[in-house]
Amino acid sequence: MSRLRLWSVIVTVVCVTFLTALDNNVVNVALPEMQARLGLSGTGVQWVATSYPMALAGSMLGAGQLTDAKGRRWSLLTGVAVFTLSSAGCALSSTGLMLVCFRSLQGIGAAFVLPASLAVMTHDIPPRMRTAVFGAATATLACALACGPLISGAVTQHLGWEWIFLMNIPLGGFAFLVSAAAVPGPAGRRRIHPLPTAIAVPGRPIAWACLLLTSLVSCLVQGPAHGFASPVVVLCGAAAAVSALALCRSGIGRHPALKELMQKRAYSGGLVTQLLWGLGVTGVSFYTSQFLQSGFQLSPTRAGLTFTPVFSALFLATPFVAALARRWGEARVCAAGLLLVALGLLMVALGSGRRGPAGMFPGLVAVGVGSSLALPLTTRALEASPGHLSGFAAGLFGAARELSGVFGIVLVGAVMTSVQHWCLTRHVTRHDASLTAYQAGLSAAAALVAAGAPVALWALRRPVRDAP
Repeated sequence: MSRLRLWSVIVTVVCVTFLTALDNNVVNVALPEMQARLGLSGTGVQWVATSYPMALAGSMLGAGQLTDAKGRRWSLLTGVAVFTLSSAGCALSSTGLMLVCFRSLQGIGAAFVLPASLAVMTHDIPPRMRTAVFGAATATLACALACGPLISGAVTQHLGWEWIFLMNIPLGGFAFLVSAAAVPGPAGRRRIHPLPTAIAVPGRPIAWACLLLTSLVSCLVQGPAHGFASPVVVLCGAAAAVSALALCRSGIGRHPALKELMQKRAYSGGLVTQLLWGLGVTGVSFYTSQFLQSGFQLSPTRAGLTFTPVFSALFLATPFVAALARRWGEARVCAAGLLLVALGLLMVALGSGRRGPAGMFPGLVAVGVGSSLALPLTTRALEASPGHLSGFAAGLFGAARELSGVFGIVLVGAVMTSVQHWCLTRHVTRHDASLTAYQAGLSAAAALVAAGAPVALWALRRPVRDAP
C-alpha cells in the first residue's frame, strides 16, 4: 500500500470516528430549541435523544455480521452514505416524528460504520502503525465527546439547531469519497476461515431483541407522562413480554459465542459494570444540559461550556490511570472511580440548588476524574475475551454501552417526571419542583453507578495464576 493511500485510510477512520461519536451527544444542548421550534412534548424530546443510540445498539450485531459477509469497504461506504443522507433529513425535519425517524437512520448508518472502521484498522493498517492509529481513534473519540456540548451550544445559538446536522454533510461526503478511493475492496481482503465457535447470531433473535428494547423504552418514556395503565403503555408492555418470551425460546442464551463470553468473569462482570455506569452518567449528561438552560436561563453556548470541568478533569487524569492500575490493580482503581463518579453526582445535586452553575463545579470535576479511573474497565473486559471472539465481544460491549445510555435517559427521566408530578400536586412552585426532580434524578443515577463498584471489585480482579 502506498504512503498516500495509507494516510487516506487513516484520515477516513479518524473522520468517521469523529462523526459517529459527535452525533451521540451533540443534540443534548440543542434539545430546548428543538422542543420550542418543533413543538415537542417531554416524551418527544426523550425520543429524539434515544432514537440514535437505540438504533445504533440494535443494529450493531447485524451490521457486524454483514461486514464479515460483504466486506469492510462495502459496509463502510454503506454506513457513511446512510449516515450522511439521514443527517440531511434531520436538518430538513419539520416535525418531531420526522426527526426521530431520521435520527434512527443515522444510528443504523453508524452501526455499519463502527465495525467496518475497526476492521479497517485491524486489516488495512500495517502492524507497526496499528497501535498509533488505534490511539488516534481513541483520542478522536474523546475529542468528539468533549467538543460535542461546546459545538452544539455555539452552533445552536448562532446558526440554529439544523446546522448541527448540516455540518455532517461535507464531512460525510469527504469520508465517502476517500473511503471509495483508498479502502481495499473484497479482492484485497485476506481470506480468514472462521473458527467453529465464531458462529453468527441468527437474524430472528436480533429482531426479537430490537422489538424488546423498543417496547421497554416506549413503556419507560410514555408511562410517567400518560400513566402505566394507559392503552399505549399496556400494549407496549405486552409487546415487550411477547418478544422476551420469543427471545428466550430462540435459544439465544445457548449460542456458542455468547455462552463462551459470559463464562469469562472479567467480561460478564465488566459488561454489567459498564451498564450501571452508563445508566447513571448518560442520563445526567442529558438532563443537566436542559436544566442549565431552563433552570438557570443559560444560553446554549454557556450551557455547553459548563461541561468543560468534566472533560478537562478526564483529560488531565487519564495519563496517570495506567500507573495506578499497575500499582493497585484494575479492580480497585475502577471501583474507586465508580464511587468517585457517584460522589460527584451527589455533589452536583447539592450544588445545583445553592450557587447555580458554580456550585456544580466540584461535582463535575469529581465525575471527570472518576470516569478516567474507570477506563481500565473496557480494556480488562475485552482482554478477557477469546481471540477468535474479539470482534463479537467488542460489538456486544459497544451495543451494551449504547443501550445503557438509552435506558439511562429514560430511567432518570422517569424518576424526574414522577418526582416533579408529586411536587406539583403538593402546590410546590414549578421552579422548586424542577429543581427537586433534577436532584432526585441525580441521586438515582449516583446509586446506579455506586452499585457497579462491588461488581468491578469482583469481576476485574486478576487471579494469582494470571498475574504478570
